[in-house]
This record gives sequence, C-alpha cells and structure tokens, in this order.
Amino acid sequence: MIIMIAAAAENNALGKNNELVWHLPNDFKRFKSLTTGHHIIMGRKTFESFPKPLPDRVHIVITRQENFKPEGCIVVDSIEKAIAICPENEDNYIIGGGEIYNLALPFTDIIELTKVHHSFEADTFFPKLNKSEWVLVESEENYKDEKHLYDYTYETYIRK
Repeated sequence: MIIMIAAAAENNALGKNNELVWHLPNDFKRFKSLTTGHHIIMGRKTFESFPKPLPDRVHIVITRQENFKPEGCIVVDSIEKAIAICPENEDNYIIGGGEIYNLALPFTDIIELTKVHHSFEADTFFPKLNKSEWVLVESEENYKDEKHLYDYTYETYIRK
C-alpha cells in the first residue's frame, strides 16, 4: 500500500526554502505515529531538511546525485525504484517534497492530508487533487490553540 502523507495549506503550499511555514505539534505527533515502523520515501531535499534520520523507519531517498549516499538510507534515482523496494503487504509512506508528491501521485492508494486553514507564500506545493479520482473518507477538524496558530483538518482520501 502506498500512502502519501503531507500537510498543505489552503493554497496547497508545503514550504519555503526547504522548511515548513507553520508549526503544528499535533501534526508532527500524527506523522510519527503513522510512519514509525514503515518505509518512508522522500526526495533528497526533504531528507536534508531533517537534523538526522527519523528513528524506526526505513529511509528511501530519491535523487539524481550519484555521490549522495547518506548512512542508513537506501538511495535510488526514480519513484519506480523506490516503490519497488517497499514491501507490498505493508503501509509505505511518501513524505515529500513537492516534486516527489507529483511523481508518486499515480502510484498512491491513500492520501493522509493535513489541511492547514490558511494560505502561505511558498516555493513548494502539494499537487492539486482531481476530485474525480479521490474520495474523502475521513475528516477530523482541529482548532488553533496556544500551540497551534492555525485551524487544521486531518483528511483521508482513497483512490476511487
């Protein structure tokens, strides 16, 4: 199963200068809960945005840089090769960035999207979903508080 997991703003913004433009601690906890123990597929820039590899996950990094070989990661040069490495009978997560989301969308079975209810200036965007291909099956609203500056909604989509 290929599951795309992302947090995107109302204007589909993901980030700017290789960083998120918001901070939602509960969304980080949800991401950790869902992805721990699984394969995670990401682009090189997303991997480099982490201070260190995420614990208890198999990191698959997609890059065209032949000399990029971070310790503890599997490095490939295509989304097809990344998916081929993943166990078919397990949940495998696409975690970004924008280019990887676009490449992976045709292979994705489920999308776990945190919709941040605000628009942001950004240089990286989540792909626009074709509503004729996806069904929203779960939605959970969350409201801003002292730790979360924006309202946000967890949305789960499955491919039709």
